[in-house]
Amino acid sequence: MIRNDSPTPAPGSNHGSNPGSIDALPSDAQLAERLDWLYSLEDSFRLHGPQHVRDLLAELQIHAQKYGVQLPVTSQTPYTNTIPPERQPVYPGNRDLERRIKSYLRWNAMAMVVRANKIKDDTGGGVGGHISTFASSATLYDVGFNHFFRGKSHPSGGDFIYFQGHASPGMYSRAFLEGRLTEKHLMNFRRELADGGGLSSYPHPWLMPDFWEFPTVSMGLGPIMSIYHARFLEYLYDRKLKENTGQKIWAFLGDGETDEPETLGAISLASREKLDNLIWVVNCNLQRLDGPVRGNGQIIQELEAVFRGAGWNVIKVIWGSDWDPLLAQDTDGRLAKLMGRIVDGEYQKYGVQGGDYIRKHFWNRDPELAKLVEKMSDEQLWKMNLGGHDPAKVFAAYNAAVNTSGMPTVILARTIKGYGMGEAGEGKNVTHQQKKLNADEMLQFRNRFKIPITDEQVSSETPFYRPDENSAEMHYLRDRRKALGGPLPHRKIVNIPFEMPNAKIWDEFAAGTGDRKVSTTMAVVRIITQLLKDKSIGRQIVPIIPDEARTFGMEALFRQCGIYSHAGQLYEPVDADQLMYYKEALDGQILEEGINEAGAMSSFIAAGTAYANHHVKMIPFYIYYSMFGYQRIGDLVWAAADLRTRGFMLGGTAGRTTLNGEGLQHEDGHSHVLFGCVPTVKCYDPAFAYEIAVLIKHGLKEMYVDDIDTFYYLTVCNENYEQAPMPKTADIEKGILKGAYLFRKSSLTGKKLPGVNLWGSGVILNQVLEAQKKLEEFGVAADVYSVTSYIELRRDALDCERWNLLHPDDQPRVPYITQLFAENDAPIIAASDYMKVLPDGLAKFLPQHLVSLGTDGFGRSEVRPALRDFFEIDARFVTLAALSALADEDKLDAGLVTQAMKTLEIHPEKPNPMRS
Repeated sequence: MIRNDSPTPAPGSNHGSNPGSIDALPSDAQLAERLDWLYSLEDSFRLHGPQHVRDLLAELQIHAQKYGVQLPVTSQTPYTNTIPPERQPVYPGNRDLERRIKSYLRWNAMAMVVRANKIKDDTGGGVGGHISTFASSATLYDVGFNHFFRGKSHPSGGDFIYFQGHASPGMYSRAFLEGRLTEKHLMNFRRELADGGGLSSYPHPWLMPDFWEFPTVSMGLGPIMSIYHARFLEYLYDRKLKENTGQKIWAFLGDGETDEPETLGAISLASREKLDNLIWVVNCNLQRLDGPVRGNGQIIQELEAVFRGAGWNVIKVIWGSDWDPLLAQDTDGRLAKLMGRIVDGEYQKYGVQGGDYIRKHFWNRDPELAKLVEKMSDEQLWKMNLGGHDPAKVFAAYNAAVNTSGMPTVILARTIKGYGMGEAGEGKNVTHQQKKLNADEMLQFRNRFKIPITDEQVSSETPFYRPDENSAEMHYLRDRRKALGGPLPHRKIVNIPFEMPNAKIWDEFAAGTGDRKVSTTMAVVRIITQLLKDKSIGRQIVPIIPDEARTFGMEALFRQCGIYSHAGQLYEPVDADQLMYYKEALDGQILEEGINEAGAMSSFIAAGTAYANHHVKMIPFYIYYSMFGYQRIGDLVWAAADLRTRGFMLGGTAGRTTLNGEGLQHEDGHSHVLFGCVPTVKCYDPAFAYEIAVLIKHGLKEMYVDDIDTFYYLTVCNENYEQAPMPKTADIEKGILKGAYLFRKSSLTGKKLPGVNLWGSGVILNQVLEAQKKLEEFGVAADVYSVTSYIELRRDALDCERWNLLHPDDQPRVPYITQLFAENDAPIIAASDYMKVLPDGLAKFLPQHLVSLGTDGFGRSEVRPALRDFFEIDARFVTLAALSALADEDKLDAGLVTQAMKTLEIHPEKPNPMRS
C-alpha cells in the first residue's frame, strides 16, 4: 500500500531505528511490509487519536516480549527538536526590538564583569564574575521575561524563578535597563561594601532581600528546592491555605549541574506528584567548568532518557530555524541519524573551528548530505543557529510547557557557552573562567551585537549602555513587564498578622512529670501535638519527617492529621485495623519524605519561606536523626539561612552517648558545632520539657510575631528520665534563652568548704546532678547550672567584646556568662554529649578555670553507661574533674584525687576516646 500523500523512504532509511545505529539495508519485501505497518498506524491515529495508538503499541510490545524480542530503548527520541516547525505557534513579539534589547543586556552583563576585574586589590587580582553562562542563556531568559514570567502584580500572584546562579550579571543588566538598579550598582558588582551600594556575586536573598528570592549558585540546590517548592505549593492548595491561581515555578540550570546528586535525586517526586506547575530549563551548552560535560557522549540524549524514564514531559530544543529547511529535505532520515552519532566533544569543536571544518567533518560524512549544503557557503554553515539561541524555538517550547497538564516539564535547550564572545572564549573549554576581554575583543563584541558606543568609549572605559527613556526599546521593555505583572526577580514581603497559641498549652510542661519518666523527644512531640490542636495556629503547623515517625513516637499524628499525598490514599493500608494506622490524605498535614534528608530540608525551606513567597505564615517542625542533619545537608542549611527561612529543626536521638547500640555513624557529638557556624540559626541543647516549651514559645514570637529572620535548632534525646518542674526563680526564661542558668545549688553550706560550678547540657545534666551528690560525699559544695546553649552564650560574649573594642571611652559591656560568674571564683566543670570545643569557646570570658568534658572521637555500639565511661563524661568523671581542678588551685589535697580515682573505679591507662 503506497500512498502519494506521504514521503516514500529510500532503501536504508531505517525508520524507527535507534539514533546512531547502522542497520543492514532492508529488502523490497521488508520495506513494503514496514510501510504497510506505518500507514496502518497513521490510519489508527487519524480515526481514533493518540490514545488508541498508545494502546495498540502497548499490545504489540506485550506480544513481542512473548516471542523473546528485545525491544529498542524508547526513552530517547532522535537528536532533533521535539516540536516540529508545523506545530510552532506564531511568535507574538517584536523580534527586532527584542533582539536589540537582548544585545544591550548582553553588553551590560559583559561590561559589568570586565569592569569589576579592572579594579585590583593589593595582590593585583580582580573580583571575578562570569560572562559565559548568561551569554549562552540570554535568549532563554529573554523569551521568558518578554512573554511568560509573571510578576508579583499579576492576578495569579506571580511565578517563581530559580535563576542559574552564574547568570546573575544578566539579571542585574535587565534591572538596570528597567531602572531598578543604577549605574553605580553595576560599577560595584561584587563589591558590596563599596560606597553607593554594590551587588552580590550570585543570587543571595540575605544580602539583597528585596531583589533575589532563591540562592542557586551552590549547584544542585536550586533544582531540588524548586521541586519541593512546587510540591509545597500544591500542599497549600490541597489544604485550602491558598487559592490555586496557576502559579508556575521555573528553574534554570546548566547541563553540567545535573551531575550533582541533588539535581536529579528528586525528579521522580515531581512526576509522582504530577507537578505540572514545575518547568525546568536546562541550558545545554555542553560545557562544564573545565571541559565538555560528556565529551564522548550526548548529554541531551542522556538527560532525555533520565527525565522520560522518570515520567517528565521532555521538550528538546536543539536546532534553530536555519536547520528546518534541511531537515524537511531529509526525507530518508539521514541527517537525523548523523546528528545522533556525533558526540558532544565534536559538536563543541564545530562551534570554534569554522564552516570549512563543519563541511568536512559533518556534512561530507555522507555524500547525500553534502549535496544538501553544496550551495551554502562555509560562513553560512558556521552561523546556522542552535535552538537555544532561536526565540521562535524557545517560545514554542515554553508555550508547550505552560500548557502541559499532569506532569512536570523539562526543556533541554542546546546553546553555545560564551555565545558572542568570539575569540575570547566562545565555545572553548576556558570560557567559564573568562572574566577579561581586551580592546579588540570588546570591539568585536560591540560590533556583533550592534551596540551604539564609539571605539574610544569601548577602549577607554567599557561603558554601560541604556537607551533613551523614550526609545522604542524602553517602551517595549516596560510594556512587556507591565503586562506580565511587574519586574522579576523581586522578593515582596507583606505584613501578615499572627496570633500566638493559647498560653495554657505551656502549663503542663512547666509542671514536670513527677515520677513518670519521659524523653525530651516525647516532650517535643507532645508540644507539636498540642500546637496542632490550637485553633489559632494549628493549621499552619507543618510536621516534616524523613522516615522515622515511629522512632520519634509520632505515629499518633498519622491518624490525627494525616500524611500529605496529592493523590490521597488509593489503597487500604496493611495496618488499617490498628488505631494508629498509616493514613495518607489529600489534605494531610504531615510531610513524610522517605529516607531523604535533602528532600525533607527542601520542604523545611519551602514551608519556612512561605511567609515571603505565599504570604502565609507556615511553621515547619522538621524532626530527624541529628547525626544525619548538618553533616549530610549542610549546604541546604546555609541556603535556608540565605533564604531567611523560619521554623524549628529538631535533632532527634541526639548526642554521642544517648542512642543505645547504634555506633560510629549514628551518634552525634558535633551537630551543635556545625550549626553554630550558621549566623541565623539559634542552637539549643535543652535538658527538660519546660526548657523546650520556653524555647518554642519564644521562637514562635520571635519569628512570627516580631518577624525576625532566624530559625531554631533544638536537640532532643530518646532517653527517659523524670522531667523536672520549672524552677520558680526570677529570670528563669531569660537564662534559658540566653544559654545558662542556676538549676540547683549545693545542699552543703559553709564558707570554708571548697566549691565548684558544674555545667550540664541536655541529657548529660543528669550525670552532672549525680556528680553533685558524689562531690558532697567528698565535702565539696557543687552548684549545678543548666547550659542550654553554648553558641548563644558565645555570640553574646562576642557582641560585647566587639562593642567594647569600638567604644573605648564608654562603660564596657559585660557578657551574660561573665556576669553570671563575676562573684564566683570556683572552678567550672562543663560536661555535655558534644565536643569539648563548645565550652572551650567561653573560656576567655570567664574569671575562673574551665575544664571541658565532651565526646571528641568516633561513636561506639554500646549501652549508655559504657559509652559515658568510654567518653569520660559520666558522673564519675565529672566528679574526678572537679576534684582535680580544686587540687590544681590548692583548694584540696592532691592525694584526694588519687584516692578518688580508686573509689570511682577510673583506670588511668584507659584508651583515649578521641583517638581510639
